[in-house]
Amino acid sequence: MLTRLKVSGFKNLVDVDIRFGSFTCIAGANGVGKSNLFDAILFLSALTDRPLIDAALSVREEGGRSADLRSLFHRFGGSHYTNEMCFVAEMIVPREGQDDLGQTGKASITFLQYSLNLAYRTDSALRSLGSLEITKEELTHITLGDASKHLLFPHSAKLWRRSVITGKRHSPYFISTEGEGDYRVIKLHQDGGSSGRPLSRSAINLPRTVLSVTNAAESPTALLARREMQSWRLLQLEPSALRKPDEFTAPQGLGADGSHLPATLYRLAQTQQDSNTDPRIQEASIYARVANRLSELIDDVRNVTIDRDEKRELLSLLVSGKDQIPYAARALSDGTLRFLALAVLELDSEAQGVLCLEEPENGIHPERIPAILRLLKDIAVDVDETMDENNSLRQVIINTHSPAVVAQVPDDSLVVAELKESMKDGFRFRRASFSCLENTWRARAGMPTVARGKLLSYLNPIQSDEAIRGTESRGNGKTKTRRVIDRPDLQLLLPIPNAEV
Repeated sequence: MLTRLKVSGFKNLVDVDIRFGSFTCIAGANGVGKSNLFDAILFLSALTDRPLIDAALSVREEGGRSADLRSLFHRFGGSHYTNEMCFVAEMIVPREGQDDLGQTGKASITFLQYSLNLAYRTDSALRSLGSLEITKEELTHITLGDASKHLLFPHSAKLWRRSVITGKRHSPYFISTEGEGDYRVIKLHQDGGSSGRPLSRSAINLPRTVLSVTNAAESPTALLARREMQSWRLLQLEPSALRKPDEFTAPQGLGADGSHLPATLYRLAQTQQDSNTDPRIQEASIYARVANRLSELIDDVRNVTIDRDEKRELLSLLVSGKDQIPYAARALSDGTLRFLALAVLELDSEAQGVLCLEEPENGIHPERIPAILRLLKDIAVDVDETMDENNSLRQVIINTHSPAVVAQVPDDSLVVAELKESMKDGFRFRRASFSCLENTWRARAGMPTVARGKLLSYLNPIQSDEAIRGTESRGNGKTKTRRVIDRPDLQLLLPIPNAEV
């Protein structure tokens, strides 16, 4: 679980410091930096699994993959770039996990802070691409006594916090950086009960982060930090992937694009949760829970099931209405499929980590926006209850520019993104700025607050001023186009706009 992220020098993220709860909604206009924040999270995740160059090339860019690592660094003054990007992530990690060889490791403490600085270097061998150099990599712990100073979102200290933050650590570092220039070394400190010396690696020409090669034997806590960051992902639920049936041998976890939905639901239905209950009853219960959730979006839902075709060895998703006619996934709307995938994800305790979604309201009728928001909040961990197999350590971060979403999210969950002007070396530039609402936990933590007028542009987006009404051409002249909101028969039914600012 990502509780705080500081980013500077990455794209248009300069001196960004944002805190996260279990559910966060980032609202902002197109092009202000909402997606760049997601890119920063995913870049950190990729760095725990790939070489530096590969992780950088995985960052999306307008027009496709980047051909120049410079594009990841903050640009100002037209053609000037910063030479370093810095990240600090505070996170709660799982207590136990396995390394790449299947060896189990247990974290000595589960509240950690990871810091990483990357510098751009020209490379004669890769002239058009450049290279990245690690100038700092550190992994430290946050003590149990200091946890309350860092976890500022409302939560149960007695139930939830005690269940997710455990262990202790005497030495401050799991990974540290020492020295300067050609003498800079990154050290991996052992915490698996061994008193051996730290493992030192020269930072010069290091092809990947030290965190990305940790294992259970040398540093199990660092391994769990790596596993946590690897679980940070962007869900881009594609209808084409959601509509496909699965072979019997398909992966049984929902893909980032929504693939393997039938196999995932089938696995959940077949998993024996209670040995004292008839397996057929448990299977029916899972399907019924998904159907009940889907009925919050569309009224005509009676059953959701998986058809197992033994001859073709295929699993297919079927949805039946009140007429009892089963409809295959290919016959369902895009919004229905995305909602259905999230409903299945909500039941899957194996799906943990940070889930980022862009504009989850796409394909959803405005009246059903509360239903999708309830579902997203239910996917996230309940911070008022003990974490267990029924309350997984999951976190949901969405971005949107929809007024309907902004109006419905809890005020404690809303972060507003906008562009602000700054100066660097005599050059003006625009950077992403993230603000919260007054009298919320983020405001009490020192995060800047959003101007009331900016917020009202979401809560009252429809303007009735004559000057902004569209026009349409008729012959040689122009006449005003009457919008739906301008109809006299609807005017009396509309709420009176709030004039206070």
